[in-house]
Amino acid sequence: MNFLAHIYLSFDDSEITLGNFFADHVKGNKYKHFPEKIQKGILLHREIDTFTDSHPIPKQSSKRLHKNYSHYSRVIVDIFYDHFLAKNWAAYSPVPLDQYVSDFYDLLKENFDILPLATQRLMPYMIADNWLYNYANLDGISRVLNGMNRRTQNRSKMNFAIVDLQENYEDFEKEFTDFFKELITFSRLKLDDL
Repeated sequence: MNFLAHIYLSFDDSEITLGNFFADHVKGNKYKHFPEKIQKGILLHREIDTFTDSHPIPKQSSKRLHKNYSHYSRVIVDIFYDHFLAKNWAAYSPVPLDQYVSDFYDLLKENFDILPLATQRLMPYMIADNWLYNYANLDGISRVLNGMNRRTQNRSKMNFAIVDLQENYEDFEKEFTDFFKELITFSRLKLDDL
């Protein structure tokens, strides 16, 4: 899953949210340097990724893309799924997406000093271009895919995946909806276990 899903699956706990958001920038057991609840957020992030990577529904979404994007197809699916979460946000949260995202950006600013360096570097771009809110529209997703393609020195061709999204929109959306129900349940149970 991508940024918005990890934030949402922290269930409004600010410390869990921080860890779940920046977990990819914390390698190995370095998570133990953080306060306990942030550690739980990092571990939750890892559990969510493992569950997602082994689940048949995201695999099905990824398979549709694999011919054109090889191992990048899973990354693309994560981005597509964040699009459907943002687009259908009202079905998942009573807080409007713009307010939810604004509150999250405030949380990052308030905790800037404890963020990993890579997250500190990413944060200004995320906020300036309002990535999380713009996931809700296809232009926003297209910009994300273009940015990801640039980061791979144009090897991934991820910028073309917007066409795959448009051509298979209903299939991807149904797969997201079916999978996300399961992922919410899994995440709640896993958080209780951590």
